[in-house]
Amino acid sequence: MATLYTIGYHGKPLAAFIRELQAAGVDAVIDIRLRNTSHLAGYTKRDDLAFLLQEGFGIAYEHHPELAPSEDILAAYRADQDWEAYMARFAPLLTAQVAKVGREILGRYRAPCLLCAEPGPERCHRGLVAAYWAAHIPGLTVVHL
Repeated sequence: MATLYTIGYHGKPLAAFIRELQAAGVDAVIDIRLRNTSHLAGYTKRDDLAFLLQEGFGIAYEHHPELAPSEDILAAYRADQDWEAYMARFAPLLTAQVAKVGREILGRYRAPCLLCAEPGPERCHRGLVAAYWAAHIPGLTVVHL
């Protein structure tokens, strides 16, 4: 049985973010944001976060934008804030290829953690990806940090 964690960083101080990862025993952060290099990302800018996790805490880092919504889906959600419509637009992106990526990640790591910005998984695509993996990868348990 494998465990997949998810975490959001928005509004979370760096120390709390790292403590949550460590307490869960996370061995890899899987960044599933489409854009992760903006100055607005703070301590989660791709290169900075990869360095911090790997060098400071021995946690691997991978970026998988193929698990993110498209620019069009993001723009539509920003415009209408309609979560049901967002899920309907995102659902076609959840394919056998997405499950394959999940199996590959779970093959490399004991306790990977999907990363996105939203504080909780309820209105974040990481919750949708995690649920899809749980439905398509036998024995997978999802824990939202």
